[in-house]
Amino acid sequence: MKILMAAMAAAAVALLPVAADAHGPTRKKVTETVDINAPADKVWAAIGNFQDMSWHPAVEKNEGQGGNAVDATRKLTLKGGGTIEEVLYKFEPEQKSYSYRIQQVDVKVLPVTNYSSTITVIPVDATHSKVEWRGAFYRGYPNNDPPPELSDEAAIAAVTGVYRGGLDALKAKLEKGS
Repeated sequence: MKILMAAMAAAAVALLPVAADAHGPTRKKVTETVDINAPADKVWAAIGNFQDMSWHPAVEKNEGQGGNAVDATRKLTLKGGGTIEEVLYKFEPEQKSYSYRIQQVDVKVLPVTNYSSTITVIPVDATHSKVEWRGAFYRGYPNNDPPPELSDEAAIAAVTGVYRGGLDALKAKLEKGS
């Protein structure tokens, strides 16, 4: 009887990886931060308008409607082609934070689905700030066995690259001449 129980337990354990893969992708999260030698109000003035993402080096053009009101929309045209359409779902200027979702993007432009993000300016002291940009999303391919360009790794790398590129450019812009 003990041998049978041990065999059944071993079989159950052996099937765990199959069971884990059977449900499809899991939601991934990325958080990137940057410390900026500038007061929080100055940093917020640079990034706090949902309609203006000119501080990000990948954005060639922004178009939008609704200002900073909940349900405002923006369309980002990227350098090198591609667009991303987003909607604002939370705007908290007193916390220097806003949250948005992607409504439409080609997975060839950004290999994610069901993406939401929050960007926040955190005062460190009177002359320094920290910017946190965090997002949650699924990979660009919703089924099992995604092609490499639509995998979890590709999605994480792409979002990390977007955040790092934007945060590093923001820091350079705001610290220039300081």
